Amino acid sequence: MEAEARIEAELRAAIARATGPDCPPKFAKALEHAVFPGGARVRPKLCLAVAGACGDPHPALSSATAAALELLHCASLVHDDLPAFDGADLRRGAPSVHAVYGEPLAILAGDALIVLAFEIVARAGAAAPDRLPALMALIARSVGAPNGIAAGQAWESETEVSVETYHRAKTGALFVGATMAGALAAGADPGPWRVLGEKIGEAYQVADDLMDAMGGDEAGKPVGQDVALNRPSCARELGTDGAVAKLRSLVAEAADAVPDCPGAPMLRELVRAQAKRLVPKNLAAAAA
Repeated sequence: MEAEARIEAELRAAIARATGPDCPPKFAKALEHAVFPGGARVRPKLCLAVAGACGDPHPALSSATAAALELLHCASLVHDDLPAFDGADLRRGAPSVHAVYGEPLAILAGDALIVLAFEIVARAGAAAPDRLPALMALIARSVGAPNGIAAGQAWESETEVSVETYHRAKTGALFVGATMAGALAAGADPGPWRVLGEKIGEAYQVADDLMDAMGGDEAGKPVGQDVALNRPSCARELGTDGAVAKLRSLVAEAADAVPDCPGAPMLRELVRAQAKRLVPKNLAAAAA
């Protein structure tokens, strides 16, 4: 089964369990709205690509891990869009969860998706119980404190923070989680896969900064937020040309960071291909 089909099937099954007959109807709809239709599913695809490069002997576990990372990402978007943070009424080209279902259900939906992410990994862990403690701890570090995406969000409440520190937590942590968890789910040493996640995460955030600064029909969310909310931004710090140059360098570094393994050539091409879709179309050629 193709990676995208594996991810969607796992997400559908997880949301179906969470939104069963006993679930409050509006809450169920809020959960579905938060996950479907999805974005590019970059993090779970990366997770499965790494697992595949490492042999992927337990696809049920790697599929659950990939879907869990996407649920955690979706939860972060639901919370990020709330009036307490970005106050964004648009996400992925559609109304954000709180814009449709209100703030209380949006908060609860984000919370429930976090719990659901760990539940599906725990369910699948029977395939390789010896890996489950390390895998759960790795995923938890990617989303919690002191360096996970929750900490990244918290940096927005501080008066001073470097762009690198902010980006490393808010965006990079879940990419590191994707590469390392993909390796761990496949029974490989996750350590060598950290740098790949770090570089891809940083590249993705630089591209997001460019999107926020330059806009474009493909943004699917409000633009100009970094300036409006005085957020750290590579595009603001380096200018458009400098940010594009940094993005190009990070993509090359990410491709070079793929550890030697049977699936390395495929994975390097995946990294380069993903880079082409991260920036506004009028800058894509420069960043390729």
